[in-house]
Amino acid sequence: MAGAGCCRGMEVGLDGRQPTEEGRAAAYRVDLHHGVRTRSQSGGDRWQVVDRIVVEELEAWYFGDWEAVRSAFPRVSSTVPNRRRYRHPDAVRGGTWEAFERVLQRHGYFRAGLREIEAARHIAPKIDPERNSSPSFATFRDALVEAAA
Repeated sequence: MAGAGCCRGMEVGLDGRQPTEEGRAAAYRVDLHHGVRTRSQSGGDRWQVVDRIVVEELEAWYFGDWEAVRSAFPRVSSTVPNRRRYRHPDAVRGGTWEAFERVLQRHGYFRAGLREIEAARHIAPKIDPERNSSPSFATFRDALVEAAA
C-alpha cells in the first residue's frame, strides 16, 4: 500500500478555510494528467503522490506541539495551549503566523519581528510527531509513515 518512489505535496493557501472540493478536484486533475496515482484515489493500492492542501501556516504545527516550542524558547508560558484561541492549532484566528509571533514577543523573543527560519531551526528538532495535536500535522505525518512502509 505504500507509495512507490516519492511523494509530492501541493500547497494552496485558503485563509484558514477547509479545503474545497474544487481545490481537491484541481489537484487530482494535475496528477491524472501526469499519469500518477494519488493516495486518495488509489483504493488501497500502491500510490505515488500525496496531495495535501495546506489550510493554515506551519506555525499551527508549532501550536500543536507546545512542548517543543517551550524547549526551544523556555520563557514562553506553558499555559498558551490551554487558552481558548490556541486550543485548536489548525483553527487559530487572525493568522497563525501573527499569533505565534505575538506570543513569542510577549515573552521576550523576536522583538524586531519573527524570523521564521531561525524559529524553525530551533523548534523542528524538538517536535515529537506523536505528541503533536494539530490534525493537519497528523494527516501529513501519517502519509509520510505510509510512504516509508
